[in-house]
Amino acid sequence: MNAQEPAHSAAVGRDIAASLLANVSSLADDMLRYLVERIPEVGGDAELRGLTLGSCSSNLEAVLSMVRHGIDVAAAEAPVTALEHARAMASRGHSVDVMLRFYRLGHEYFTEKLSESLTEWIDDPAVALRTFIDLERYGFRYIDRISSLVAAEYVAELDRRQNQARAERADVVRALLAGERVDIARAERVLGHRLTGRQIGFVCWVDDRGVDLEGFARKVGRFLGAGHSLVVAAGPLVVWGWASITGEARTSLTGMATWSGERENVHIAVGSPHPGAAGFRTSHLEALRTRRVIELSGRGAPSITQFSDVALVDAISRDLDAARAFVAAQLGALARDGEKERGERAALLAVLDAQGSLATAARTLGIHRNTVLQRVRRAEERRGRPATVKIAELHAALLVCDVLGASVLRES
Repeated sequence: MNAQEPAHSAAVGRDIAASLLANVSSLADDMLRYLVERIPEVGGDAELRGLTLGSCSSNLEAVLSMVRHGIDVAAAEAPVTALEHARAMASRGHSVDVMLRFYRLGHEYFTEKLSESLTEWIDDPAVALRTFIDLERYGFRYIDRISSLVAAEYVAELDRRQNQARAERADVVRALLAGERVDIARAERVLGHRLTGRQIGFVCWVDDRGVDLEGFARKVGRFLGAGHSLVVAAGPLVVWGWASITGEARTSLTGMATWSGERENVHIAVGSPHPGAAGFRTSHLEALRTRRVIELSGRGAPSITQFSDVALVDAISRDLDAARAFVAAQLGALARDGEKERGERAALLAVLDAQGSLATAARTLGIHRNTVLQRVRRAEERRGRPATVKIAELHAALLVCDVLGASVLRES
């Protein structure tokens, strides 16, 4: 190859680009047909089809004009119609890979057209090959640059829409939790969550990062009986969730311990089922109050707690100072945070739970019946009065101590 051949092939390439520019409209129509046959996502979407044609036309005109005038490919910018096409693909939920197929197949179309027609324009095979290589390399670099720009616009549009959707969803959740009147149909559409069934609110939280908390919360929703649950991040370590239940709700969460708890290091607080939009708020508040009780208890290990199991403790401990005073008044010296007092309170609570049966209490605690009796008698001595005096108040005070521990007890 002599030194003049590259310059000659470049000149020929510019002439070919000028020739194609004169026919860019029909070339764009033909490229559109080529793409529609191979990309089913275009389908019957008239707007997307129109944007595809506009992108074909503007990209062909841009790249051919740049070749025609010897403009460096690094100066290429994505045409407006190409950027709008990327935004339309994002808005319709098509993947970025599908969007980039338009460019890969568009490049394929152009390469085929070029290879078919080049010999018609150039008699010398060596010049034809050199010109083809130059134009193909330029076309590849153009597509590489433009596809990066439209992919960035696709991602930006996706982020904008996701942020908008998150903001809209957060606003609907806020309105529901504030007890405001909302359009139920619109709220369900925005949230992707039914509000007509019974609602179970729950809260999941962790002490450290490293857990897919939103994915875990959806798993909790499925366990509760919802095919799809609403999950909202309430911070880096906390998520709120709601399950809409149409059938029977689970009355026990003990089975959840087999796949959560210690293994995932996730705390779970679950409200009770309540109907409709009002239930959305009520059950959520119950879950939050359950979490408060768990945190007051000082339990470090992950736990799974239902509001129904701590409702009485929650009610009594709303005013923590009043709860401490209540416990002290009912238990006397038994309201101390000592090992002996702890064992005596446990025995007395077990007997009251068993409606006075020492044998049942002994089985529950895993100790001998006589040991239970001895501890109950010592508990009565510390209390300063028999267990038969104000039984309801005594039972409530013991339950509060059992759940909250040191939070409501005097130091030993």
